[in-house]
Amino acid sequence: MREKSQVDDINRSIYDFKNEDEDAYKLQAGLTPEIVDKISKEKNDPVWMNQFRLHSLQIYNSLQIPNWGPSIDGLDMDHIVTYVRPNTKMSAKWSDVPEDIKDTFERLGIPQAERKSLAGVGAQYDSELVYHNVREEVAAMGVVYTDLESAMHGEYADMIRTHFMKLVPPQDHKFAALHGAVWSGGSFVYVPPGVTVEIPLQSYFRLNAPGAGQFEHTLIIVDEGANLHFIEGCSAPKYNVANLHAGCVELYVGKNARLRYSTIENWSKNMYNLNTKRAIVEEGGTMEWVSGSFGSHVSYLYPMTILKGKNSRMEFTGITFAGEGQNLDTGAKVVHMGEGTSSYINTKSISKDGGISTFRSSVVIQEKAAHSKAAVSCQSLMLDDISRSDTIPAMDIRCGDADVGHEAKIGRISDDAVFYLMSRGISEENARAMIVGGFADNVSKELPLEYAVEMNNLIRLEMKGSIG
Repeated sequence: MREKSQVDDINRSIYDFKNEDEDAYKLQAGLTPEIVDKISKEKNDPVWMNQFRLHSLQIYNSLQIPNWGPSIDGLDMDHIVTYVRPNTKMSAKWSDVPEDIKDTFERLGIPQAERKSLAGVGAQYDSELVYHNVREEVAAMGVVYTDLESAMHGEYADMIRTHFMKLVPPQDHKFAALHGAVWSGGSFVYVPPGVTVEIPLQSYFRLNAPGAGQFEHTLIIVDEGANLHFIEGCSAPKYNVANLHAGCVELYVGKNARLRYSTIENWSKNMYNLNTKRAIVEEGGTMEWVSGSFGSHVSYLYPMTILKGKNSRMEFTGITFAGEGQNLDTGAKVVHMGEGTSSYINTKSISKDGGISTFRSSVVIQEKAAHSKAAVSCQSLMLDDISRSDTIPAMDIRCGDADVGHEAKIGRISDDAVFYLMSRGISEENARAMIVGGFADNVSKELPLEYAVEMNNLIRLEMKGSIG
């Protein structure tokens, strides 16, 4: 645990922000009703949200830290700043974003990706969105893509109140309650009935301040017969103090609608990534997850899908890369409620230099989910003899008429394969990177080209031990 004087020094040097029309603003580290109230006032919350935050804090204080999974003893909420406001307001023009913040996002390729292949982009820096924009032709179809806080105060206020933290209630676990108390930023998307958004929307989250937390909330509603691909990107620089990411994603997929949610998380290795993602799918709907998890010191990440409607379906495709000092506990959960529902979970994990990868899956088939099908496949690749990979599947089948299967495979890179590639003039380093890249191919081929390239570059950097 760090000494209080160290934390005070960090606060003085990092968390004093000045706006042109305001005195310096500093939100202290820790988690108290007074701090939650300050966040609520800063966000100009309606009364119901202020009450929701304070109630979530009470729930947080009543719940215990999970006693399973990787240790998070190094995370001390008394030393985490829960709100950091950058020196800017949100803009719909990239040219209006302050140069220092703009430079950070330009190095990440955000404006280039928007021009090439995106229908809209939101960019969050620390606790606030600094940029949000959607193409005119997409907005003309009735698609809403805006920051969640603006939506909460505008014509979609009732929709926000109806859906906010209903899929992930604060009682779900301790860090869901934390999120409910201190959430800030995030995006709201609504796709009207029958509308297909041909190219993706994207939100990008950058946590740039040391010793801080990021708690964005993403709420997406894809109405009946609509179709959307949403991409989420996350990154942070490395510091020698703990950072925390405890965001929340709630996805509502309507009757015969389809939503693909793709994530590339490239956190630094001082990050505790305790994120919660959940979707509910109505009759005939489809939910597709594509997930790449890199970086972070510890991760708890298990996107969950509730197949509520008849003949609804889910697919989850994911990859995790754990290097030195990393303990990544990831997987997926699915609950079959409706008749004829189907799910397929396909994950791959890579570990090297003593990294630990743990895959957890939970498949629940309820009594009324007759004729349902569920399949789980997990493959693990260890690149040395000091790394570790574990598979922990759980299946709760309460219906006699269901088809359920699970398979797991754990292995190492074949010396013969490396030798074969080296005999063709390829260096050992590149040979190993090629084999790992092929292992991850099922994820990269599901991403748009720019993001597949990014993921493959991340794998190559991990193979060289350069990330962090």
